[in-house]
Amino acid sequence: MSLDTNSVLLLLLVGLMAGILSGFVGVGGGIIMVPALVWLLGYTQHQAQGTSLAVLMLPVVFLAVRNYYKAGVIDPKVVVVIAAAFVLGSYFGSKWSLALPMETVRKIFGGITLLVALKLIFGK
Repeated sequence: MSLDTNSVLLLLLVGLMAGILSGFVGVGGGIIMVPALVWLLGYTQHQAQGTSLAVLMLPVVFLAVRNYYKAGVIDPKVVVVIAAAFVLGSYFGSKWSLALPMETVRKIFGGITLLVALKLIFGK
């Protein structure tokens, strides 16, 4: 992808919105970055998911996590357990995703996003 001025501005907007939502409600990659990269910048589903994961590596979320930790709402023991399982799950999830056709992955992504949205809107 060539990074012309328009693309850079769109990427900055995507990053800003994802960062705000990530810090505000704990979402950003899947909800903002992936759809925006596909719709606004023409990325494939696999490219968008890989880029989103790469952006969310440790340095990006550090300041938001620091704020929540300072507020006393993060249990480090829970984080370590989930992170260990997350590393294993993300490895296999990415392998499985890359083995499937993009259209199938897009439908799975959309279905999961829809189910989560419906649960958040109508759930207890």
